[in-house]
Amino acid sequence: VEIHSQPYGVVLIIGPWNYPFDLVISPLIGAIAAGNCAVVKPSEITPACAKFLEDTLPNYIDSSCYVVYNGGVAETTKLLEQKFDYIFYTGSTAVGKIIYKAAAKHLTPTTLELGGKSPVYLDDSADVELAAARIMWGKCWNSGQSCVEPDYLLCSEYMKDKFVKAAKKKIQEWYGEKMKQNADFCRIINENHFKRLTKLLEGSTIVLGGHTDPADLYIEPTIVAIVKTTDPIMEEEIFGPILPIITVETPEAAIEFINNREKPLALYVFSTSKIEQNKFLDGTYSGGICINDVLMHYSCSTLPFGGVGASGIGTYHGVYSFDTFSHKRAALIKSLDRFGEFTQSVRYPPYTENKLKIINLVTMNIPGMDFVMSNATLPLLLVIFALLYFMYFKF
Repeated sequence: VEIHSQPYGVVLIIGPWNYPFDLVISPLIGAIAAGNCAVVKPSEITPACAKFLEDTLPNYIDSSCYVVYNGGVAETTKLLEQKFDYIFYTGSTAVGKIIYKAAAKHLTPTTLELGGKSPVYLDDSADVELAAARIMWGKCWNSGQSCVEPDYLLCSEYMKDKFVKAAKKKIQEWYGEKMKQNADFCRIINENHFKRLTKLLEGSTIVLGGHTDPADLYIEPTIVAIVKTTDPIMEEEIFGPILPIITVETPEAAIEFINNREKPLALYVFSTSKIEQNKFLDGTYSGGICINDVLMHYSCSTLPFGGVGASGIGTYHGVYSFDTFSHKRAALIKSLDRFGEFTQSVRYPPYTENKLKIINLVTMNIPGMDFVMSNATLPLLLVIFALLYFMYFKF
């Protein structure tokens, strides 16, 4: 037996705006490695990067096999009307449903790298200063505009105030008193997303940050406390530098809270207890999970990256990218020798009782026989059955 990896054919790759180069090139590398041609559709929200890809890629790869197609919603809609052999999409869950519906018309296999609200659980056993540094780094990275950004924090009342204090200390260490002038903290992508984020803050109890500047699309790293599960900030992926805190008094309560919502793209757990870590590993669902850190599992090329349920379908990165863009073709290769035909002739009619006994034995369907036939034992068994066939059975 053999398994042959075959390219699907022509792949459509639709990229997002938050990492407009990496999240186009990374799947494209996998598609090329697997032997596919590709049409690349960068995000229209980042026109400079889209133009760069259109101008630059033909200098390095065959433009007759790999094409950059720029445009907005209308152009993407036209692309989705075409029959591709595979579609790879990175973006929101809402648009992912549109992509999936379009792919279904042609039964096109699809990978959907979506998002969702990725929770963080902070256990009482954790080093709160170290945890706060890693969590707030993940929230500030790209100003929170990452699909695996820590979306909200679950912790006990005991840890909440300690976390806010530690987070404030780290923000000041990193960016200083004049954070807005610090070049290491980026801005919100555009006015629409800025308005969406500031609207989420309306009526919230802000315990850290909260300053905004619409002219500069600036939102300071912000922590919101006293959050209800029905608040707008808990009903959609935040995708910005805002961290709500919801208090839970036990790990079990945190697990129940997580499991009552859509399956997230990532789950982060900060705890020194192996018992508590295993509770989340065994008792929750998510695309990926990271213990005592955030975001870093994305950069590990030996791990598959992808979502589950509403956070996505399929995985990629490293060898998993090659597998994603390859059809696994099963191949059974047999000879036409007479002896092989003789040993397998029991499969032909008429099916006598003795033939059925041999067939049942070969296929391991005899009740009470619980063992596995390996490739090493199969030839020997076939020889034995052939001898029995020749010496004892009359068909």
